[in-house]
Amino acid sequence: MLPTSIIARKRDGYELTADEIRFIVQGIVDDSIPDYQLSAWAMAVLCRGMSVAEIATLTDCMLSSGRRLRRSTERLRVDKHSTGGLGDKVSLILAPLLACVGLDVPMLSGRGLGITGGTLDKLEAYPGFRCNLDETEIERQLQNIGCVITGTTEHIAPADRKLYLLRDVTATVPSIGLITGSIMSKKLAANLDALVLDVKFGSGAFMQEFEDAQRLMKSLVETGQRMGLTTRAVLSDMNQPLGRMVGNACEANEAVIVLQGGGPSDVRTLTLRLGAELCLAVGLHDSLEESQAALARHLDSGEAFERFQQMIACQGGLFQAQLPLAPGAEVAAPTSGWISSVDGQLLGHAVIEMGGGRQRKDSAIDHSVGLEMLVRIGDSVEAGQPLCRIFAHNETDRGLASAMISQALQISSQPVEPLSLLPAAEFNKFP
Repeated sequence: MLPTSIIARKRDGYELTADEIRFIVQGIVDDSIPDYQLSAWAMAVLCRGMSVAEIATLTDCMLSSGRRLRRSTERLRVDKHSTGGLGDKVSLILAPLLACVGLDVPMLSGRGLGITGGTLDKLEAYPGFRCNLDETEIERQLQNIGCVITGTTEHIAPADRKLYLLRDVTATVPSIGLITGSIMSKKLAANLDALVLDVKFGSGAFMQEFEDAQRLMKSLVETGQRMGLTTRAVLSDMNQPLGRMVGNACEANEAVIVLQGGGPSDVRTLTLRLGAELCLAVGLHDSLEESQAALARHLDSGEAFERFQQMIACQGGLFQAQLPLAPGAEVAAPTSGWISSVDGQLLGHAVIEMGGGRQRKDSAIDHSVGLEMLVRIGDSVEAGQPLCRIFAHNETDRGLASAMISQALQISSQPVEPLSLLPAAEFNKFP
């Protein structure tokens, strides 16, 4: 049991001691603290925040609750993490792409949190794909093909596994302290040489305000550097979905198209930028332009696509060039004008309501449902023009999703400027 005094002190804004945080983490590991107490503590952390010292202690305790991955090759080891957003399928493309330039990429990923789908959920759209590799299997796959995307093993940051699921169903996902502890404990356990962070802001992100995203970026990068890991970060706009597809199989299909040298330009741009940051961090190239050009060649040649197929096969999955989706139906524009804003929260909840996300931590996922965005902010539209395609199995789900999407997409009578994907590059002061 967790002494109620600890919850009360955090609720009242006091800084917890290192011993108190260690007690909480140990209670998570050995199940001595019930979910309702952990939920109360997590809510207090969300409301009151965590100091630099608290975040450092939490991260270290989460890391120390398990063990690190072994290093069995001489290749440099890198990884990327996104703070999450609608349509973010970059990990599926970037892991095999980086392996093509001779880097090892052990991505220890997670399930969906809040409105966003998890990388593991997307990969499990491939029948048979295994996300529960043990450390020996991870090591063997890195030796053979240089990339792996799997969940954390029972021995890697075990404290994070339970807390991760609990955060998703207790509305405590946006806590900077809890996000930092969760992300960095797993990434540090992977024994990396460099890490790049894609920190998102906007209506479809956990951190909807730009200033909150900046604070999260600072917390993540400073924590990585404090722990001796070369850490870079990029701020990217999530005021509309990344790419066209939102949903598990939908996004896996779009990732394949990008791996074949096509796909939406914003997905490709962000993938190349994040990969280039890592190549620079480990000294492979001398400039972002050189790194992006080298990575683009591996996308366009089909080499990264071949490596992705190898990864799916190595993890027991049955690769399909395009995974099957639920039947589609279109949502039309009620009036003419320009797309002025997109409510990402509503779009994400529409997918969840159709079964594409979790409403409880034990909810099953329907990989075949989702959305295809047919317009972007700044586009001109005519009344009756299709704005979005819904993939759903029944009329009830389609009707509910259609109503939410109609509310989420706002149309202005005046022209609207398109958004820039990386408008915040100049604010990255933590290279």
